[in-house]
Amino acid sequence: MSDVRVIIKRDSAEPEERVVTTGTTAAALFEGERAIVAARVAGELKDLAYALADGDEVEPVELASEDGLNILRHSAAHVMAQAVQDLFPDAKLGIGPPIKDGFYYDFDVETPFTPDDLKRIEKKMQEIQKRGQRFARRVTTDDDARAELADEPYKLELIGLKGSAAADSADGANVEVGGGELTIYDNLDAKTGELCWKDLCRGPHLPTTRNIPAFKLMRSAAAYWRGSEKNKQLQRIYGTAWPSKDELKAYLEFLAEAEKRDHRKLGSELDLFSIPDEIGSGLAVFHPKGGVIRRAMEDYSRKRHEEADYEFVYTPHATKGKLFEKSGHLDWYADGMYPPMQLDEGTDYYLKPMNCPMHNLIFDARGRSYRELPLRLFEFGTVYRYEKSGVVHGLTRARGFTQDDAHIYCTKEQMADELDSLLTFVLNLLRDYGLEDFYLELSTQDPEKSIGSDENWAEATETLRKAAGKQGLELVMDPGGAAFYGPKISVQARDAIGRTWQMSTIQVDFNLPDRFDLEYTAPDGSKQRPVMIHRALFGSIERFFAVLLEHYAGAFPAWLAPVQATGIPIGDAHVPYLQEFAAKAKAEGLRVEVDASSDRMQKKIRNAQKSKVPFMIIAGDEDVANGAVSFRYRDGSQKNGVPVDEALAEIVKAVQDRVQV
Repeated sequence: MSDVRVIIKRDSAEPEERVVTTGTTAAALFEGERAIVAARVAGELKDLAYALADGDEVEPVELASEDGLNILRHSAAHVMAQAVQDLFPDAKLGIGPPIKDGFYYDFDVETPFTPDDLKRIEKKMQEIQKRGQRFARRVTTDDDARAELADEPYKLELIGLKGSAAADSADGANVEVGGGELTIYDNLDAKTGELCWKDLCRGPHLPTTRNIPAFKLMRSAAAYWRGSEKNKQLQRIYGTAWPSKDELKAYLEFLAEAEKRDHRKLGSELDLFSIPDEIGSGLAVFHPKGGVIRRAMEDYSRKRHEEADYEFVYTPHATKGKLFEKSGHLDWYADGMYPPMQLDEGTDYYLKPMNCPMHNLIFDARGRSYRELPLRLFEFGTVYRYEKSGVVHGLTRARGFTQDDAHIYCTKEQMADELDSLLTFVLNLLRDYGLEDFYLELSTQDPEKSIGSDENWAEATETLRKAAGKQGLELVMDPGGAAFYGPKISVQARDAIGRTWQMSTIQVDFNLPDRFDLEYTAPDGSKQRPVMIHRALFGSIERFFAVLLEHYAGAFPAWLAPVQATGIPIGDAHVPYLQEFAAKAKAEGLRVEVDASSDRMQKKIRNAQKSKVPFMIIAGDEDVANGAVSFRYRDGSQKNGVPVDEALAEIVKAVQDRVQV
């Protein structure tokens, strides 16, 4: 038996050369290292059963790594599918890929799954997991696979999708069929080797079902086959799987906290906004209290933009289609736009999906001099995008929303300094709203979906990279993720429970100025092209509203709270005294209400707590006699006998300092 030489590569360690006998598997190579569940060989993930070849470069894949988690979750999806077909023999298999924090599998069944069905499926999965069935990979031909899977119509369709067709199809198809080689995974009994179940799959998988330490089924939902509304609707079961029961428990606790913070739930409970069916999906209306928060957000943003020398503009909600032909948006984004309205003897008008083409017309409305640059145009501009119904989600993925949109026109010489100051401005303003934990993402050119010269793209990308580097934040690359007209920096913010939200975007654009033939007069009298910088600080007002609502769990800091203080009288006789307090507070610009209802005092306090009011001002006989109030905070702590002027001053300071109480 001959020997083979392999190179073992581990993070932050020197490569190790090892000589093993022919037929040695990756499992044998890493024997005793229980955390390792797969191997990466020459950049490709392999099962531990893979037999090593001479010259292989092998990297161990640990369960807790990103690749390891994906393998764990994909293996759990197979166990779930096996459990479903054990309990529902007529169920036909769709696809079952890993996803962020979990997995799903699609099934064609006669009736939708119920919560009780999910409990039965999870119990069956636990039985399969304990048996320690072995995941065994075997290569097959298209014809043999069709014969074996003759009763699985969706798998038969996938067999014809190998290679690029699979990569271009819905999520999961590539996991099933992969590249040129077609494989089936058998689940084999640990003792007898008998076939228990099989599935068309690219893999890799864990060695056995016992390597799935902790899992839970979450919910079921309807889903179109391969994501197309033209196809049949299947039933999708979602689950999650983790390397330990403690990690599963922590994740479920995180989900419970996230559910409590869901902006749709809080929006209803706090009477902030709604999305009426009569108006349409993704089109929100803000109620008075939500309107107060939104106005406070916008007013502060306006103030900061005025201080930074932005000029305010306003543009209409609809335009002739030729404007978006000129900008190129109809070539690239037509599917995301509302269909045209034919007016004025057949002219196409569109609801605008973005503001930049109109801002270009403002720039071009008259001659521009270098002395005017940089010119910073700012607008709270409402736009409309026809998102598919399946992706619309409250305020975070809407069909109508208002961008805090700015377009900056500058010379090439000014570009670097402008990007540097702009990124600092953006981050500081986000910090003012209470977000503190950031990293930056740099999206670069997709050669297949871009316009303009490679030289311009390279210059714009490098200038953005340098500006990002000055902020001292982590920079993550997003290859090919840029819009068609230029690279961008995205500010990613983590909220109070660690979730990441994309906030501000800054894009450098050499191309739209060309398309619109924008010019300014240079010092030597020549006509020059400006550089255009696109910038949305919040992304959209609606989405930022939702992010802050979830970040604060509805308990906004006093400066954003719709009601900053509620007056609570101990008895009816104390109502006029608190109304005088409220009048003084309103004269200071504060938002103060008095609860003069017939409820008992303790219920009024509970109501104020449920409404998440920052301060409660309580008054009884002794307070009235002493010109004072009892000052109760949102956390339940209280100060008694506080002079009225002192109480007012404390609220004013909390608002001015934008502190959380």
